[in-house]
Amino acid sequence: MAVRAVRGAVQLERDEAGHMEEQVGTLLTAILDRNGLTADDLISIWFTATPDLHSDFPAAAARKLGIVDVPLICAQELDIEGAMPRVVRVLAHIESDRSRADIAHVYLGAAAALRKDIAQ
Repeated sequence: MAVRAVRGAVQLERDEAGHMEEQVGTLLTAILDRNGLTADDLISIWFTATPDLHSDFPAAAARKLGIVDVPLICAQELDIEGAMPRVVRVLAHIESDRSRADIAHVYLGAAAALRKDIAQ
């Protein structure tokens, strides 16, 4: 098994805790599904949120999905003028037999514009 990193992002429609939980949960589920992963394959997950999101911690969505024994951390994105608003980004470290080229990075909805080079 190799240690790999999986990227992803989602843009929220509004800053509400329930909406964040739903959208981040959808993102994490897609990352797991598209890469053939289970929670046991996760090493750690970094979440970042743009400065306009205040309603909840993105990591709370992972805990509600049952990802309870994986180290999680949340941080704030840089406040760059013109950056896409209301975005949660994920950097998950995983154990996988997949090559780097075979890792499916997941950018949902409008967030796909952030990384057209790797969004699948």
